[in-house]
Amino acid sequence: MRTGVKGGLLAAVSLALVGCAATGKTTASAGDKPAASADKPVKFDKNPYPSTYTPYPGRPTAVRGVTIFDGEGGRIDDGVVLFASGKVEAVGGADTLVPAGYDVIDGSGKFVTPGIIDIHSHLGDYPSPGVDAHDDGNEATSPTTPEVWSEHSVWPQDPGFSRALANGGVTALQILPGSANLMGGRSITLKNVPSRTVQGMKFPGAPYGLKMACGENPKRVYGGKGRMPSTRMGNFAVNRQTWAKAAAYKKKMDEGKAVDRDLAMETLAGVLAGEILIHNHCYRADEMALVIDMSKEFGYKVSTFHHAVESYKIADLLAKEGICSAMWADWWGFKMEAYDSVNENVPLVHKAGACAIVHSDDANQIQRLNQEAAKALKAGRRMGIDVSDAVAWSWLSYNPAKALGISEQTGSLKVGKMADVVLWNGNPFSAYTRPEKVWIDGALMFDAMDPKRRPVSDFELGQPGEGDVK
Repeated sequence: MRTGVKGGLLAAVSLALVGCAATGKTTASAGDKPAASADKPVKFDKNPYPSTYTPYPGRPTAVRGVTIFDGEGGRIDDGVVLFASGKVEAVGGADTLVPAGYDVIDGSGKFVTPGIIDIHSHLGDYPSPGVDAHDDGNEATSPTTPEVWSEHSVWPQDPGFSRALANGGVTALQILPGSANLMGGRSITLKNVPSRTVQGMKFPGAPYGLKMACGENPKRVYGGKGRMPSTRMGNFAVNRQTWAKAAAYKKKMDEGKAVDRDLAMETLAGVLAGEILIHNHCYRADEMALVIDMSKEFGYKVSTFHHAVESYKIADLLAKEGICSAMWADWWGFKMEAYDSVNENVPLVHKAGACAIVHSDDANQIQRLNQEAAKALKAGRRMGIDVSDAVAWSWLSYNPAKALGISEQTGSLKVGKMADVVLWNGNPFSAYTRPEKVWIDGALMFDAMDPKRRPVSDFELGQPGEGDVK
């Protein structure tokens, strides 16, 4: 949303800090790998910080008597969900057989959904408490910094992670750099679990993203410093020049020629190769259309426009291009480029056949994304767009999973997928409903009825009112 979102960011971490790695433009040194030669280019590790995530232990579980939203538009009343060994085993009606040895939970009058996936978060990079020492989301020293990685700023002890889990049913989330820069750096997708290190939270196999931003933020930040860009045309000129350089770098690599290692160009070459997904902060419809043209000029694809308050104006174009829009329900009008939205933005994008997502960009709103989706759903119904509750849940789980490249693993309750499951104590689109239980990979990570299943970060231990549930 803004140049950087600070404050109130939460964390579900249990133990120690993880050391942050410094990034920047470098050349290969003899101390690291053999020096490149014209006939023997150096091969660099594309994944130097691999996921070490291991699911917490779980028990075979059956939740029965519930209303199920499967995340892809399906609804089952008086349904049964079975999961074991971290995977969904069955989703069906009341006659679904429950094997012996399963923990059976009676969910009569309650609802089960896939866990919410927030595609736009800054938890860990702008953690709580919101002090200058925690201001780690924007590398606002150059208009293009694709060499930085958001994971190297993530503080796993951020209390925001556990609040998002317990209050919001969030089981996975993408951590993005802020929007000061045209190219802000790599994003990372996390499982919302306690961990000593960010690697222990990294969603296994999830592709990296590149955060980009158009519009007011980059031109204000750098124009205010008396440097380019200071206009929207400057934004595009800097972007195009940088993509041209990246295309030349990638061409040399593809031809097997030696190149000096350049971390910024490595990220952009990964985008051009289709390995890294573009997540573009963009408000106005005309700018989104220009970004689509630029992506075609240089041969990359935009996965998702974020905030996208004018997506309703070009919803047909977004549907044609297969681009998702991550939107707020009614957060707009706070600056000129955010002025011309409507509360029906999300359902209008959905009606056009485009991929609609409800996102937070905020440490408090991430705890109420179900309510944000409910507001958008109500606004659509008022104007005659009839979207069912079950279909609307795709805005919170399956569509963000698809935009993040993880829909084969999570985002819906389908046999063989990760058992990322939330039991709600009522209709999840009600303002009165809260998560009762949350499982991640089949492990019970939160239980409102059991104080021992309410994760508290190390930072909170000993704080007044925290970690002392009676």
